[in-house]
Amino acid sequence: MAKKQRIHLYEGMYILSATLSDDARKKAVDKIVGEITEKKGEVHKVFEQGRKKLAYEIEGKREGYYYVIYFSAPASIMAEVWKEYHLNEDLLRFIIIQTETVPDRLEFQPLMQEARSNRGEFYNEPKL
Repeated sequence: MAKKQRIHLYEGMYILSATLSDDARKKAVDKIVGEITEKKGEVHKVFEQGRKKLAYEIEGKREGYYYVIYFSAPASIMAEVWKEYHLNEDLLRFIIIQTETVPDRLEFQPLMQEARSNRGEFYNEPKL
């Protein structure tokens, strides 16, 4: 009797080098997606978040292209996927977490705007 593999839903955030051309960036995303589908995973959604400034310099780079990818895959393949991602020179950073749902759309609030809107919660500024 074959052992049934557990399939989990994952959310992955990927930061690609900002020095890539549009074609090279598309190929890099296709390579990331290919790693998932090659190993019996299924990609549900790919959200391109655009070019953004990094919080700190990574490999001499100050900006990167952000992508969020939702996919289902057997838990057993994740170690192999991570190894492949570490070998991808175009991929500056990535993080993958388990999630419950795939959103219809993603919206990120700029950090400075978020800090200003929350300032009242963190600082007791005097009202003038």
